[in-house]
Amino acid sequence: MKKYNMLTDSPGKSLFFFALPMILGNLFQQFYTTVDSIIVGQFVGEDALAAIGASYSLTTVFIMIAIGGGIGASVIISQYLGAGLYHKMKTSIYTALLSFLAVSIMLGLVGLFFSRGILTGLNTPENILSDAMLYLNIYFVGLPFLFMYNILSSTFNAMGDSRTPLYLLIFSSMLNIGMDLLLVKGFETGIAGAAVATVFAQGLSALISFSILIHSLKKFETERTSHRCLFDIQMLGSMVKIAIPSMLQQSIVSIGMLLVQSVVNGFGSSVLAGYTAGMRIESICVVPMIASGNAVSTFTAQNLGAGQGGRIKKGYLAAVRMVAAFAVIICLALTLFHENIMEAFLETGSEPAAFETGNGYLSFIAFFFVLIGLKAITDGVLRGAGDVVVFTMANLVNLSIRVSFAFVFAPVLGVEAVWIAVPIGWAANYLISFVRFLSGKWSRKKLIKVEE
Repeated sequence: MKKYNMLTDSPGKSLFFFALPMILGNLFQQFYTTVDSIIVGQFVGEDALAAIGASYSLTTVFIMIAIGGGIGASVIISQYLGAGLYHKMKTSIYTALLSFLAVSIMLGLVGLFFSRGILTGLNTPENILSDAMLYLNIYFVGLPFLFMYNILSSTFNAMGDSRTPLYLLIFSSMLNIGMDLLLVKGFETGIAGAAVATVFAQGLSALISFSILIHSLKKFETERTSHRCLFDIQMLGSMVKIAIPSMLQQSIVSIGMLLVQSVVNGFGSSVLAGYTAGMRIESICVVPMIASGNAVSTFTAQNLGAGQGGRIKKGYLAAVRMVAAFAVIICLALTLFHENIMEAFLETGSEPAAFETGNGYLSFIAFFFVLIGLKAITDGVLRGAGDVVVFTMANLVNLSIRVSFAFVFAPVLGVEAVWIAVPIGWAANYLISFVRFLSGKWSRKKLIKVEE
């Protein structure tokens, strides 16, 4: 496959062929977390699947924080790359790795200390509380590996290499599936085996990814870049300025799931099991949309860094066509096959409420993925330009709508209120960001200094 240059090639082609490996890679990442649920649901039982679901919203928040942090770093890295300032690009990479390693260790320790309190506060059913806590604690032990892997993947993407993260994710996914089957089915280790398999696969991939990155940076060696600066506090400040809104944007779905988890938990473990399966499928379906938005972010950052702002609107229009096509495919797939999908997650003898919840979730949400696609690419332009104020506000509005609607209307509409709120939040987020995009003010933002 030809490698397209975001600064010189057709905006549509360069975006699509840059986003494609990201989409495939993120699908594999979602794939092996989904396999956890399928293997546990089939070989351990409905309660074990519900236990993973009880911790899933929280673990996904941490995944999205890691991805959002990586995006914050990648915007700065991309702009330095576009400007040809390779010595500053390398410093920004080292700064990101050191900073987020420290953050991940701190978050892991906090998570271990408060895991029981968090699950209790989320109204986790008593019959699955111990399993959910076990899964969550093993996950927190491996949190630094998760963070490092996602920061490294974002770094490769910022450098215009979206293939290396794909290859590593394929390797990680296959390793995770193999270990799942060995530990859960073969050695009957239950939910603990699924968690250990995920942590081990991510840890090994992170170590391999770091080795590849160090080798890749050698091609940027010059007399000036040979004197390494491993940390720059001003660069960290610029990254944080983008990372915090990016973390919010990437984790908005997961934070919403976490905050409404107590609503779902209140309907019992059977409904929670069906909702968990539906969440897994939704997480897969949003992958091409989020990846398209991340590609637009890199495209915007590189072209602004190179002083080619005129290419960005052409890229945006190409991205609109791309997410619309993805939305049609997703809608058709879920409408036709949602019952078959649910049967893959749940045992034949599972409660009818579990099947009804999952099928209701998927058959409704199937028609609205175009909204998150439009939201993602519009947010991508603002994020890539470093225009974070409106971007942050739009995502907070999204989150507020999802949470408030679920809590207010769940007593009236039932658990369906949780997913009815989702497209309403997506639409509000998109409209706010799109108005800002039309204003053109984002194009005058500057995050880096190009003068020497």
